[in-house]
Amino acid sequence: MGASLAAAGKKSGRRRRGVPRYGAMAEINMTPFIDVMLVLLIIFMVAAPLLATGVPIDLPQTKAAALNIDQKPLAVAIDDKGQIFVADEPVAFEDLAAKLQALAKAGFDERIYVRGAKAVNYGRVAEVMSLITSSGFKKVALVTEPERK
Repeated sequence: MGASLAAAGKKSGRRRRGVPRYGAMAEINMTPFIDVMLVLLIIFMVAAPLLATGVPIDLPQTKAAALNIDQKPLAVAIDDKGQIFVADEPVAFEDLAAKLQALAKAGFDERIYVRGAKAVNYGRVAEVMSLITSSGFKKVALVTEPERK
């Protein structure tokens, strides 16, 4: 009277532990991937403005409009102490013309922007601009900061 009613060919009601009922899942779980991408996006959004800094100079403010620039021009910066920088590297006054000629891709037609701090002596800015123009560069301009209201 103790007969088993299980169908032939099937195992009894017990399953083995740890063995899934179906085969392996072949899909990738995208949630961790998306989380990592969002964290990297936030890190780059915060770090990008920090990478674009140059020599800190307090520029004078004017009402002039911003220029439309297609390519990055050569920038000569003069800080409060009168020290000269080209491409964020300090340069001696005597070596300025040679450094600009080495960096100018368009030769003497290269556009050069001179950024002078508010506190720097005007004579120092004039000396630097005079040296640049006398070395053959034709397009030399002063850079100011737009007036804040």
